[in-house]
Amino acid sequence: MGMRIESQDAFAFHRIGGRADAGVVILCDHARNVLPPEYGSLGLAASEFQRHIAYDIGAEAIATEVARQLDVPAVFSHFSRLLIDINRGLDDPTLVMRLSDGAIVPGNREADEREVAARVARFWQPYHSAVAETISACTQTGVTPVILSLHSMTDCWKGVKRPWETSILWADDDRLARPLLDGFAAIPGLIVGDNEPYHGRLEGDTLWQHAHGSGLAGAIIEYRQDLVGDVRGQKLWADRTVALMRAILQRRCPVLHQVRRQELRV
Repeated sequence: MGMRIESQDAFAFHRIGGRADAGVVILCDHARNVLPPEYGSLGLAASEFQRHIAYDIGAEAIATEVARQLDVPAVFSHFSRLLIDINRGLDDPTLVMRLSDGAIVPGNREADEREVAARVARFWQPYHSAVAETISACTQTGVTPVILSLHSMTDCWKGVKRPWETSILWADDDRLARPLLDGFAAIPGLIVGDNEPYHGRLEGDTLWQHAHGSGLAGAIIEYRQDLVGDVRGQKLWADRTVALMRAILQRRCPVLHQVRRQELRV
């Protein structure tokens, strides 16, 4: 048996262990909708934490199952994106949201530079350090991993129903995105988005930092939240994702695991 990445349970994140030489690292940036006790509810009603503004509904369960079936490492953030958005760069104005999809966040409205820096140090940085360490450990086996980031998207945005049941987001490197798009598109009747409803090129986001900016192949899968809100839907989409990733990895395409440096367009 090859080298394994050990499981880890820390304050700001947890990691599921897996084979370091499997060629995949899974990320789940918006896994949970909880806050540390000292932040209370950020002044929001409890119902707001059941919405997409607080976390990616269903994503943690799917990522956990995909990691388990593939036996690959996965890193999960522990706290709500309302506290700080792990999937944003440090200079992004939406790093700490004052207003999210019509909901004012009172506990963020007065967050000054010092408070934002404290949240970065406690929540943002430990997660990203864990991601970097996991990727580094995998790379040391001689197999450069692809980075698969799993998210979910709200099914209705500003009163408009989103047609895509799943979507693949990517920047300028489609080595992982293209076979994922082709694989999902081969499922009869499935409506698949290609950089919909937003583009995968977001400067400073998790994939930008750990995949695109480092020359690694990577992609985001977005699952529509009305399809993954229960155990049955989560299992269905996890199984679909596992089947596609197994097929991609079994092709043993060397280009997929090469470091490909290129200038990223903003």
